[in-house]
Amino acid sequence: MKLLNKLTLYHTLSKTVIVILFTALLPLLVREIASRYTNTALQEQKNKVLQTIDKNGIDYYFQGDSSYGSYTMLKEEYISLDAAPAGFPADTIETTQRIVDKDTLTYRILSHVFEYNHKKYLLEIGKTLAAIDQYNAPLQRVALYALAGLILATLLIDLFFTRLLLRPLGIIIRTKLLNRKFPFKDSHPPVKTTTTDFRYLDDSIIDLMNKITAAFDKEREFTSNASHELMTPISILQNKMENLMDAMPQEEAQEKIMGMMQTLNRLKKIVRSLLLISRIENDQFVRQDSVQAYSLVEEVRAELEDRIEAGCISIEINVSRSVTLHSLNRDLLFQLLYNLINNAIRYNKKEGSIRIYDNAETTEPYILTIEDTGIGIDKADLPFIFNRFKKGSSTTTEGFGIGLSIVKSIAQYHGIELQLVSEKGLGTTCSIVFPAQITSMSPSLPA
Repeated sequence: MKLLNKLTLYHTLSKTVIVILFTALLPLLVREIASRYTNTALQEQKNKVLQTIDKNGIDYYFQGDSSYGSYTMLKEEYISLDAAPAGFPADTIETTQRIVDKDTLTYRILSHVFEYNHKKYLLEIGKTLAAIDQYNAPLQRVALYALAGLILATLLIDLFFTRLLLRPLGIIIRTKLLNRKFPFKDSHPPVKTTTTDFRYLDDSIIDLMNKITAAFDKEREFTSNASHELMTPISILQNKMENLMDAMPQEEAQEKIMGMMQTLNRLKKIVRSLLLISRIENDQFVRQDSVQAYSLVEEVRAELEDRIEAGCISIEINVSRSVTLHSLNRDLLFQLLYNLINNAIRYNKKEGSIRIYDNAETTEPYILTIEDTGIGIDKADLPFIFNRFKKGSSTTTEGFGIGLSIVKSIAQYHGIELQLVSEKGLGTTCSIVFPAQITSMSPSLPA
């Protein structure tokens, strides 16, 4: 999961947990707030009554009676004034029940004992819990709406800020990590960011890419130079051995010299292959040719006809004549097919078979497949099959050679994908997947 998605999920879940907890605690909070508000209102009402008594006297309430009591129409609130019993606490606020007109009502009552003209009086101010609780539900709704609005606003702000904060990381991934092909030929401009961590990451990746490119350039330069330099002494040795064979008529000596020349020719082929790979990796071949797939396969088959007959191998070609490949180097593609088909012959069984076919009539992209009934490749060796001179666990005297390394270089040069499937003792299937942009179809030509 992407970092942005994880952060978005985290923000959403955290806000959801807050809403759930707040919703669970909201009734208690509202009840506590309502209770505190009621206590404050009762205190204010008490102060107003005491101020009225100080101003107008206590008879303003008694009106010649010994006590005073007043209820609202629905008995939601009341005020009572009477002589204070002995030992009554000075100030209390409590919730208790009172019987009013044969109705039992629960009140929140403030009791206050004060002295007026050397007499103690008890002032009670009450408010029913029903009147208090009637505001709880609206308060809860208002609080929930306010919380939901705040949560939504903060979530949107968090998402916007997270996207803004992670934008440099996305640019680093898109420009320096995704769909990059080695070797890196374009420049690597630094990403503009004020985040130190992202700047450090970007600088480290750029530095690493530059080091890899420099090391690769040095390897290519060394391969090219070394191959060129080796060709001169090899040619000199070859000429000397040819002269030596003419000067030494003894058959035994000539056989030894022939063996040496065969080794030298093998070395010469390796050097030429290294030169070819070096030229491919240095983009020294133009890709402007168009070639018909069927014609190229037939040309390679004709080139290898002697080896096919020597191995008593049957070959079947089922390639469409309507497929044309564009923007490639014909000689290199010939070399790619030559090496693959030559391997299918070389490592085939006696009187084995080779089948070459494509998928021109079915699906895209265009795939050319070479299938043989040879000795196959061990599964442990498959990951290293295209590596230069790499020896697999099943090989004894020689590695996979440089031929498949040339195939890999040519394929990479043209953007071609190679898919290899093999089973020990049953054969190998190599699929050559061509990019859609270099493939075109035309009406099939007559066979």
